[in-house]
Amino acid sequence: MYIKKLKIGNVELENNLILAPMAGVTDLPFRIICKKYGNPGLVCNEMVSSKAITYKDEKTFQMLNCKNEKRPISMQIFGSEPEIMGQAAKVISEIADIVDINMGCPAPKVVKNGDGSKLLLNLDLAKEIICEVVKNATKPVTLKIRKGWDKDHIVAVELAQIAEENGVSAIVVHGRTRDEFYAGCADWDIIRQVKQNVNIPVIGNGDVKCSDDAKKMFDETGCDGIMIGRATLGNPWIFSEIAANLTKTMQQNDISLAEKKQTILEHFALVMQEKNEYTAVREMRKHVAWYVKGLPEASLVREKINKCETKEEFEKVIKDYFEKLEK
Repeated sequence: MYIKKLKIGNVELENNLILAPMAGVTDLPFRIICKKYGNPGLVCNEMVSSKAITYKDEKTFQMLNCKNEKRPISMQIFGSEPEIMGQAAKVISEIADIVDINMGCPAPKVVKNGDGSKLLLNLDLAKEIICEVVKNATKPVTLKIRKGWDKDHIVAVELAQIAEENGVSAIVVHGRTRDEFYAGCADWDIIRQVKQNVNIPVIGNGDVKCSDDAKKMFDETGCDGIMIGRATLGNPWIFSEIAANLTKTMQQNDISLAEKKQTILEHFALVMQEKNEYTAVREMRKHVAWYVKGLPEASLVREKINKCETKEEFEKVIKDYFEKLEK
């Protein structure tokens, strides 16, 4: 049985498919859309700076908005100062159901400050951070890591054991090193190795794009759950597709043009509720590009959307485009 309930600490997930935290993507509107159309067992907020939380930065707290959102939700914090990470964990515990520590982000602007995947080079500091977060959090703590920093520093198994020994409730393993960023193929064998060396739930991450990939990852690694990131872009239905195909409970049909159009407009309406018109129109440009990928004349609609300035213009372009396709 591939799709099943998963317990992380005292939080029970309806299923073991999880939306990955993605900077600039997994905000409240995107999470709501994924939950409505894909029903993942858990969604993760885009990572937020522990320092910004302790400074009570207004923009950061806007990113933590989960008003009226279906639970459970995980919120991810990053930083490399144990005490500040502990303080941030205390705050996040009041908002989220799970506190997640980022030790995998490869972005240069994150790494240059010693945060994210840079911690894979300093396991003593990583341990201090884990201990402080677990001590201060009142919710289960999870840890997201990569395979290692580079081929000479593969530390996933060791760090997973440190995490388990110090109170982490589950670990997410992305099968690439920091050096690889998102290039090449993810190494799923490292996920298997971690699974064999710890007793807490292990969640696999990397290169799952469809139900066949998900089945293969479950089979090859023995992981307890799967976290999906980039494959959800423009495709919030991926979770329900995987669940349907792996449980054989129903046939997952292709998403109709009408449903895709409705989802884009609904997504836009949710963004409009959270942000001003100027920002909402611009933020939806990338999402439209993902939603229409592979459809006829996708480049043309992208070009038109990139010129939109108002809500009315945006909605007209989307409606006209899909009406043309449906004819």
